[in-house]
Amino acid sequence: MGEAPAFIADDDVSNGLLLKSKGCETINNMGCNRTFAIGAMGNGSDSSIGVRILDKSASEWVIPTVFGTKPALSKGHSAIVLDEDRILVIKGNATSDDCFWFLEVNTAFVREHRARLGTEVVAWSKGVVGEAQIPVVISGPSGVGKGTLIAKLMEDFPMMFGFSVSHTTRAPRNNEQNGVHYHFTERDVMEKDIQDGKFLEFAAVHGNLYGTSVESVEMVTDQGKRCILDIDVQGARSVRASSLEAIFVFIRPPSFEQLEKRLRARGTETEEQIQKRLRNAKAEIDQGTSPGLFDHCLINDDLEICYENLKKLLGLSDGSGKATNLSVPETVHVPLEHTISKIDKKILINCTTPQQEKPANNMFVLDLSSIKGGAPGRTRGLIFYAAGPSMTGTNGFKMAS
Repeated sequence: MGEAPAFIADDDVSNGLLLKSKGCETINNMGCNRTFAIGAMGNGSDSSIGVRILDKSASEWVIPTVFGTKPALSKGHSAIVLDEDRILVIKGNATSDDCFWFLEVNTAFVREHRARLGTEVVAWSKGVVGEAQIPVVISGPSGVGKGTLIAKLMEDFPMMFGFSVSHTTRAPRNNEQNGVHYHFTERDVMEKDIQDGKFLEFAAVHGNLYGTSVESVEMVTDQGKRCILDIDVQGARSVRASSLEAIFVFIRPPSFEQLEKRLRARGTETEEQIQKRLRNAKAEIDQGTSPGLFDHCLINDDLEICYENLKKLLGLSDGSGKATNLSVPETVHVPLEHTISKIDKKILINCTTPQQEKPANNMFVLDLSSIKGGAPGRTRGLIFYAAGPSMTGTNGFKMAS
């Protein structure tokens, strides 16, 4: 809580970008009850963009709990209300691969954690220009051959696929490197991150926690690769319930008897271990073949045929051995001084300075009509392009500086 900062009115507008302050804050009205101040908090201790909320009914400023990766503090930014769920923040003096951020104020993720904590909650999500290959979740009982199928994918398409690095609370073993084999972490830290919705799935194994974080999957996607998640059915169910968009593939044996034969052929486990794996496999097959969880079910009777079917459903070409790569959008610099306005689901960004008479070469459009994802991960699918002459007459709103 605290006193409201001194604000200077620039434009009396109704779409949320209303005022700018001397303290690098933008003020965004969300209906009649709440106003969001976004920017420097004034104490000089935080390196990220801060958020506070004016509860108009109580005439009090509240500091919310913040989820997601916070954007680094900038010398200036603009902000505009998109809908009742999100505010778009555009950092000035930044490139288009790091200047678009979404502050979620009423999305499903925010509502869930607001109800859990009983307090105000907001969440940040970095906006990413361009599409991305959605992750692939591959599940199946032990001995079904999914590891072999994944290994063949990685061997044939080494630049296309990548694994997320899992987290664990167990101690590193000899030659294990943090961030390479696992992200090794403390139990209380991981439990807090699980509570904060930062994990897609997790499990307790022999007294230690193992799990896949949202950020570990996003990092693979940020590298231009398609993330493969090799997880059990219970983990797949958790991922399905999350905000992550993925393709879910279940690999099943031609018969339960054939699966048992494969497990025994390994010759590496005791009878007790085999029986345990068979019990788990039966439960996984029952769940994996039930409707609604997996998008595709492949029978691994013949490994080569199953592999070809897997490549087909992932959109890989049979003959060329290559997949269509997504184009990398051109990086554009958004200057400190710019104005923005909103037309339907498009944001017009005017990078023209007062000294310039013709703005045509400095007008850009951010198209939000195809965005996907959100906190605690990325918001992807933004389209960014130069504006045509027909859009250059739109009024803009000045940024906070």
